[in-house]
Amino acid sequence: MPDLGEPASYVVLAEGTVVYASGGEEVGKVEHVLADPDLDVFDGIVIDVSELPGGHRFVDASQVDEVYERGVMLSLDAGGCARLPEPSANPAEIEIEAADLTPDNMHDKLRRAWDRISGNY
Repeated sequence: MPDLGEPASYVVLAEGTVVYASGGEEVGKVEHVLADPDLDVFDGIVIDVSELPGGHRFVDASQVDEVYERGVMLSLDAGGCARLPEPSANPAEIEIEAADLTPDNMHDKLRRAWDRISGNY
């Protein structure tokens, strides 16, 4: 495995950064970082796992072991990485309660960020 450099933050994680399984196998490249840096909320990353367009998979923040200058290490082995889900929009609300009508800035920002990167705007 190549030298990944110094530990880094998700805030500086760039598109195209190589992503590795826990055993050191290259499993893809960063496509999007799902985060709200203003609130210091890191939700995960979307990685491209194929040479062709459309091979996107979602990696939850809890599955990201370390972020480095030149790579991301996951806590999943190669088999676990092969089973990562495709990214999807948040499920629709079925019931609306009073709490749902109260503005939630973090939730709203994350939803807008997801809509922007997924093309649902």
